[in-house]
Amino acid sequence: MTRRFGFALVGTGMAALPHARALQALSSELRVVGVFSRRQANREAFATRFGFPAVPDVEELAAATDVDGVILVTPPNERRALIELFAAAGKHILSEKPLERTATAAEEIVTSCRRHGVGLGVVFQHRFRPASRRLAEFLASGRLGAIQLARAEIPWWRDQDYYDEPGRGTIARDGGGVLISQAIHTLDLLLSLAGPVSEVQALTATTGLHQMETEDFAVAGLRFQSAAAGSVIATTAAWPGDAESIILECDNAGAVLKSGTLAIHWRNRDVETFGAESGSGAGSDPMAFPFDWHRDLILSFVERCRAGRDPEVAGEDSVAVQWLIEAMLKSSSDGARVQLSGGRPENARPC
Repeated sequence: MTRRFGFALVGTGMAALPHARALQALSSELRVVGVFSRRQANREAFATRFGFPAVPDVEELAAATDVDGVILVTPPNERRALIELFAAAGKHILSEKPLERTATAAEEIVTSCRRHGVGLGVVFQHRFRPASRRLAEFLASGRLGAIQLARAEIPWWRDQDYYDEPGRGTIARDGGGVLISQAIHTLDLLLSLAGPVSEVQALTATTGLHQMETEDFAVAGLRFQSAAAGSVIATTAAWPGDAESIILECDNAGAVLKSGTLAIHWRNRDVETFGAESGSGAGSDPMAFPFDWHRDLILSFVERCRAGRDPEVAGEDSVAVQWLIEAMLKSSSDGARVQLSGGRPENARPC
């Protein structure tokens, strides 16, 4: 019988909740060797709530022979040192998004994990929604034809209390605002469906609805390498918040992906629908969504690590979407179009 995959879980904030529920649901496939948080009270309360062992020393977890991989649910500014610690110990890494605060730092993490020979996955769980997978299958089959126009909309809401948490929405801790903290999920899914972007023109702003260091609004026009046109609008200032959506206008149909559902509007006026509506964390409760997508992502990660294959959503995917975000921010700052070559802004410093 195959030994259950052993996980360490590092970080016990609100983003750890769907991970914990997913790990419980997968107890026949894996086990949680230990949970670590720098704050003893948080660590022990979380471990007690979910029935996991609490471990007071993260280096002890990294050295444990029954730990095969680690799930990192820390703020972005804490991830790099932890990834290096666990990767050097030969443990596979599954990190919350983004990998780091800048695309360059994320690239360096990817290089480090390659050097240590460990798998590096990123938690972009929106790819694992059944409706998202169905749309990817439609595109791969060629039934929809080529994408001509792609629109991504993220009209979310966050209360000021959310940004009053020390460090939230800052460059030093999070690396930015709505783009890197919220829209990154939808942007990753968009790139996985429509392919790389070659040109960006954007505007970002901080509305009067929030007091924060970084942007809570962004809008951009895109040109994809395929020649398709596109647009993005993302905000956490849209009360009361609505589910994010991706709308693709293809040669043979329009596809609307929203709230866990997919609608295909064929040119002959037939409509096919798939999936079921679900929460997305669009409103004042950021965790108002099911854990099923995390469960499927974690299971895929385990299966691929066991097979010696790259994770389905790998570190390179986080790098790609972070370069797109940095191109949008640069375009807004410079008031000009930004060209991307090989997925990165043309004047970006090579890793």
